[in-house]
Amino acid sequence: MRLTDVTSTMETILTALPTVPPYRVGGTSAALLQGVHLPAGDIDVLVARRADVDTFAAALSPFPCPYPAAWLPETAQYFTRYEVNGVIVEISTVERETDSDGMECIGRGPWQHCVQVTCGAHRVPVVRLELRLATELARDRPDRYEPILGHLAAHGCDAALLRRALTANGVPVPAALGELPLEQVFGGLRGLGG
Repeated sequence: MRLTDVTSTMETILTALPTVPPYRVGGTSAALLQGVHLPAGDIDVLVARRADVDTFAAALSPFPCPYPAAWLPETAQYFTRYEVNGVIVEISTVERETDSDGMECIGRGPWQHCVQVTCGAHRVPVVRLELRLATELARDRPDRYEPILGHLAAHGCDAALLRRALTANGVPVPAALGELPLEQVFGGLRGLGG
């Protein structure tokens, strides 16, 4: 999936909604929207309430729906999947609790730590890269975390947020995070994968 696929699909979705409930874009498409070049296969939309999933589903009803809205107890999600102009879009809640603000999809993290990205006529809130990086390091997916590391090394990051995200995701935190130049910190993080 290319950046233009994500931006045009988000514009289509948001234009179809009569009223846009609070949401966040996460996953690899959030990284793409922030300028990171990495493989992305779908658009992940996080909402706070099940009724918000239903609102998106109603707006997307003209499009194919390979997975109608349903509760998934094994992942504690109310979830649906649509195909919008050839792009897979997954909309869900994540109904697990955490005290941390460092999780990408759980708790207050995605709601507090996001940036606005332009998609056509719309401003789209996307989860910050620090949270996405911690998710990809925890999953040990170098094809995803290496490009994010490179982007953050070039553009900077919130070291305190990254420390909290790594801790929340169970990724060992380099002791010097926040004390060393970013290049050295990111070199240490690269060593955590694999």
